[in-house]
Amino acid sequence: MLNVRSLTKRYGERVALQSLSFTLERGSFVALLGPNGAGKSTLFQVLTGLFAADEGDVEVAGLSMRRDARRALAHIGVVFQQQSLDLDLSVARNLQFQADLQGLPRALAAERIAQDTQRYGIAADLARPVRELSGGNRRKVELVRSLLHRPELLLMDEATVGLDPKSRRDLLDGLHGEVRERGVCVLWATHLVPEAEAADRVLVLHKGRLLADGTPAEVTAALGGESLEAAFIAATR
Repeated sequence: MLNVRSLTKRYGERVALQSLSFTLERGSFVALLGPNGAGKSTLFQVLTGLFAADEGDVEVAGLSMRRDARRALAHIGVVFQQQSLDLDLSVARNLQFQADLQGLPRALAAERIAQDTQRYGIAADLARPVRELSGGNRRKVELVRSLLHRPELLLMDEATVGLDPKSRRDLLDGLHGEVRERGVCVLWATHLVPEAEAADRVLVLHKGRLLADGTPAEVTAALGGESLEAAFIAATR
């Protein structure tokens, strides 16, 4: 679903991503685990076309971001770390605006909005302004918005920052459901080890380099720790 090849991104003298390579399969939940400043957000900005890589390439569903970005991006849904909803619009109008941008027919958009808001427990909030919602429910609105065009790759950039434990669990449970039921590939960027422990696969990123790649148990063994948390802290301190 995603093929990252020798990706390098620099900010002047500083190298944010250094020759990064990995592939992701359909129907998998992959945690991108790294401390603050590891390059996770830079990677997401390259994957979504906001930044251009200095070297290397990204393919989404076999489509090159360098040569065919528009078609490649059509396969991606994204929730960035910083919330981007219009706080003064209702939930329904935020979602309809995104559906219009994606070119979805109104009838199909209404069907998906009803289905997905019900799925994530926010159907009763459709008429409410977004600013009246809790942080957890705002994140659910962003998740529903990212799924309206039924992407095959979903990018989540530290999406649980500032959420309470229940909201964090609900969001993760919903995403694991998307993987199981729809075959979505999820790349979940986080610096929280417990979020990575339930992933199918963990990529450990530090100073723009990939330190380890495998199941949580394989990464723990590769980094030489008694637990994933201990191994992660030792490798990135």
